[in-house]
This record gives sequence, C-alpha cells and structure tokens, in this order.
Amino acid sequence: MLLAMTLSACFSLYRVDIRQGNQISQEMVFQLRPGMTEEQVRFIMGSPLLQDPFRNNRWDYVYRFSPKGKLEESRRVTLMFADGKLVSIEGDVIAAVTPDAASQPAAKP
Repeated sequence: MLLAMTLSACFSLYRVDIRQGNQISQEMVFQLRPGMTEEQVRFIMGSPLLQDPFRNNRWDYVYRFSPKGKLEESRRVTLMFADGKLVSIEGDVIAAVTPDAASQPAAKP
C-alpha cells in the first residue's frame, strides 16, 4: 500500500509545458505595415492558425502557453486584408503604426 501511494504521488507531480498556436512577439507585429501583401505578412508572422473559410480576408493568430498546466500567457492578433493588402491589425499585441500614420512620412533621426 505504501508503494502504491508513493507511485501515485510521483505521477501527479510532473505536468508538461503546453505551447499552442503561433508564437507572437511584439517585434513581429512592429514589422507589419498597412499595404503589405499577404506573402509579406506570411513571411513575418508565419501561416495563420485560423483562417475563416467564408471570409478569407481575415487571418487569426493565437498563442497560448501553459507551463505545468496553468495558463500563463495568451495572445491574439487578427489581421484583415482587402484586395490582398493588409488593412488592419487588432488584438492583444500593439501595432507600431495606425493606418493614418502609415500615410505620413517617417521622421529622420
């Protein structure tokens, strides 16, 4: 009986770190600019985790990290396209520019 209790305690101590979806970093999102093609976005972000079959102009990137079974990090980014060009960025990770700021020239250092 003591052996059974010891073995059951060993099995409940270890939990696997679970990573699901696309790894999304702030640096990746900072590289995105309105007007980029789908190929350029795919080069930066990778293939989207979710792509709506009824609205192929929306790409969803989702990332979840659960070390030892407890949710620690969750990120979501939704990209919208029009005519094959990036038009909006929404989600938990902040974009570097807004569509209005993209049309203005960049300041020189």
